[in-house]
Amino acid sequence: MKSKTKLNRREFVGTAAAAAAFTIVPRHVLGGLGFVAPNDKLNIAYIGCGTQGLREMASLIQNPKIQITSVCDPNKFSTNYVDWSLHGIRNAIRRVLEEPSWGENLKGIPGGRDVGQELVEKYYARQNGGRVKGCASYADFREQLEKETECDAVKVMTPDHLHAAVSVAAMKKGKQVVIHKPIANRMHEAMLTIDTAAKTGMRTHLLAYSKRSGYGVALEWIKKGLIGNLQEIHNWSNRPVWPQWTANPEETPEVPEGFDWDLWLGPVPHRPYHPNYTNAVFRGWYDFGGGSIADMGHYSLWPLFLEFGIHTAPLSAEAYGTTTCKIENHVSMGERNNVAFPYSCMVRFNFPEQKDLPAFKLLWYDGGMKPVTPDELDAQNETLPREGMMFTGDRGKILASFHCGNPRLLPEKTMKDKLSTAGLPEPPEEKVERNDDMWIDAFLADKESPGTFLLARPVTETILLGAVALRAGGKLMYDAEKMKIINNDEANRYLFREYRKGWDM
Repeated sequence: MKSKTKLNRREFVGTAAAAAAFTIVPRHVLGGLGFVAPNDKLNIAYIGCGTQGLREMASLIQNPKIQITSVCDPNKFSTNYVDWSLHGIRNAIRRVLEEPSWGENLKGIPGGRDVGQELVEKYYARQNGGRVKGCASYADFREQLEKETECDAVKVMTPDHLHAAVSVAAMKKGKQVVIHKPIANRMHEAMLTIDTAAKTGMRTHLLAYSKRSGYGVALEWIKKGLIGNLQEIHNWSNRPVWPQWTANPEETPEVPEGFDWDLWLGPVPHRPYHPNYTNAVFRGWYDFGGGSIADMGHYSLWPLFLEFGIHTAPLSAEAYGTTTCKIENHVSMGERNNVAFPYSCMVRFNFPEQKDLPAFKLLWYDGGMKPVTPDELDAQNETLPREGMMFTGDRGKILASFHCGNPRLLPEKTMKDKLSTAGLPEPPEEKVERNDDMWIDAFLADKESPGTFLLARPVTETILLGAVALRAGGKLMYDAEKMKIINNDEANRYLFREYRKGWDM
């Protein structure tokens, strides 16, 4: 499948350049149920071969509608990655390659572009009777985009601080973009990325997208007045699930062999390498990540924004984070932490009236923080779950799981009667719509996906404004049209990034 800035797919079929990036086997060998002709596949340049990148690669590569044509990662190969389990990545690769002994001599958790390249080449070789052309491998995504002219789309699985740089560069090259959350970890870069998608017409997809029926149920209950006027929406997560620090490390260990630290830093000003910045722990640093709200808030808040019709950024944000102290020369003193997200935090956003909603407050909690247990649950000797969402009105509450799930009207003993009086059925089991075919089919058809960047502006502004509020302190008033904090000029610097030479955006 060719991107729309080049020949379309019908024009391209039959030319020598339309040969699939890997297979050189005739159709009669490959044909059969579910077969997709090479010219009709979406050719993907894969950027980021860490644990999450490899986990999703092992799943994505089995989709017959796509072809992974190249891989990229600043790390060549290592086994020092951090993941949810010691052998999860190894076992995923074993299953997709049908090689029970793959990685049996490896100690630790593997990752890097060599692993991604091996996975791609071995999988397609097995699928195509052992006949396969090589999967190109790159350390620098900029070189990849220059040389891989025949790819249609890029999948971005890098740390947060590179998301915007890769996405904008790819769209300017005429490539469609699918990316993990967040779109960027700076407001300026996120808005630039969304605007670039609109300007270039490239199709995009943010992987945090899902459609969950539970949100629709909750909205219907609110519209029917079952909790009175909506006042607050509470959302809490048990994240972070990675170590947090309060200061940059002072040790300067050697850069591991095969790891291009300069490329990993990308736009961030140079600093000495340290493993505390990399792999699964990058998200806790202001320079490299977006914190817990960027990690998990996208999954819960973006479907909420879309279903509830929240089309504007918040008017203000106010944040509170864990305080820490240190002892120097026998004296205890508070630490001013401006390098990493706190161990836990609470952020309160004020939203204006929406089409179907009154003005309301949105409160985010993480690191074990959550709302006070409602009296209705307390009376049932029940506490709030470790992750969840709660809608509070002036005459009642709706409690749901973190990703909404089946809503519960509190107090539950009156739930059936209230639903019956309102002529509403009890909520059915929640249905969740989220899969790779959503964006693959949209890209192949040159249509916007349901998870397009173009719909993600309000939730992106909300999430990134929370990080700014944590760093700046106090209540921040935000003008979305100007992308400016209007009551604290100093806080505006956190909307931008200090760039290394050659990486300006």
